Amino acid sequence: MSANNENEAAEPPPHPAGLMQIAFGFWASKALLSAVELGVFAALAERPMTAAELRLRVGVHPRGAEDFFDALVALDLLRRTDAPDGRRYANTAATDRFLNPARPETSIGGLFDMANSAWYPRWGSLTEALRTGAPQTAGEDGADPFDELYADSDRLRRFQDAMTGLSLGGILDMAEKFPWGRYRTVADIGCSAGTMLSRVLQRHAHLSGVGFDLPELAPIFKETAVEFGMVGRMRFSPGDFFADPLPGADVLAFGHVLHDWDLDTKRMLLGKAFEALPEGGAVVVYESMIDDERRYNASGLLSSLHMLLETPGGFDYTGADCLGWLDEAGFGSLRVESLAGPDSMAIGVK
Repeated sequence: MSANNENEAAEPPPHPAGLMQIAFGFWASKALLSAVELGVFAALAERPMTAAELRLRVGVHPRGAEDFFDALVALDLLRRTDAPDGRRYANTAATDRFLNPARPETSIGGLFDMANSAWYPRWGSLTEALRTGAPQTAGEDGADPFDELYADSDRLRRFQDAMTGLSLGGILDMAEKFPWGRYRTVADIGCSAGTMLSRVLQRHAHLSGVGFDLPELAPIFKETAVEFGMVGRMRFSPGDFFADPLPGADVLAFGHVLHDWDLDTKRMLLGKAFEALPEGGAVVVYESMIDDERRYNASGLLSSLHMLLETPGGFDYTGADCLGWLDEAGFGSLRVESLAGPDSMAIGVK
């Protein structure tokens, strides 16, 4: 056998299946997002239903109903039992836990609502964003998309629900992995709805915390504090991290914040964190960091493309990048630790 024949035997010829799976990935994505929009998982959280019951409950036409429900079964998003009286559909353990609005402590449905209504159509403009380098969110007057978002209370609430879903897995993991026992107070910079503080304080009874964000977030933050019984332990501090000093605490946290901004802003925020912390205090930055070789964490790289679509200058970064900025700001004892899913946390100590 020739060398060429040996190589051909060792390496089977390429097949288009992998390419097709990526190219048509939007089929499965949209099936899931539409199921959330229609309330399929919310309906089945109450009880299993036949196809006819579920179709009527969520308002879909008979023509596509069973194909739709069975596609969700094939995607492991629903369970189906076949009995003489008909097929019955139920949630899986995962969809019942994470897509059940009656379980707000774990529900990430708000994230999928935002993905469906805003991000899914926006990704259709990726080619234009790549050609121009411009975000695809600004209105006709070129306004900052965050200014527009915060001016609309309904959009702002939906966005905060989405951010809760995006960060919840990493937050729950960080609540276990970060050495909270060494500290007494924590400030969440860009706290949004207070998701991080509510979960970390719930897990560590000795901690108290402050959430720092624009005043428009105060009502949503207070709702979270009430829901988790943290009214006396977590408080809201209104402020603008561009114009105001950061609140003092033993730990300052930036969760899914730095990637919204350009490099100068990232460095500025970490510098302000160093100024605000006491000696021995720590900063923790957590989000979907790209692997240092920029080869493997596709979620982090795609997240950075999402920032291209959403923001004027934001981008995601590697753990090594973040440690370099922390070092420039004056922090020591630098390290990066993996969290649940694509998230990681970078830690520095003053």
